[in-house]
Amino acid sequence: MANISGNKNIESIDYNAIEAMESFNKFVKKKNTFLFSITAVFLTLYILLPILAFQPVLQQKFFGNITGVWVYSAGLFIMTIILCTLYVKKAASFDKAAAAVLAEYHEKGGK
Repeated sequence: MANISGNKNIESIDYNAIEAMESFNKFVKKKNTFLFSITAVFLTLYILLPILAFQPVLQQKFFGNITGVWVYSAGLFIMTIILCTLYVKKAASFDKAAAAVLAEYHEKGGK
């Protein structure tokens, strides 16, 4: 593998040893649980829009001539912003956890 960055530590990392570490597996499980959960919430609410758009509950007028479909659609934008903000905040903790896994690897003699 070519060393493009000039960092010699990248070439000597034993990825199989890291994969065998319990802390790495816990980290990956925690991260995947969060990512799949947030994705499931997003896709479920997003896919429900065309399904619910023609249902009587969303055809009712909520504010003046604004129907529930418009309110639901606006809610999707708000949901997207909230989920993105939540991910950005959570990503910082994932970065710290990944750094802790690498530190543990180096403490155990990894190069």
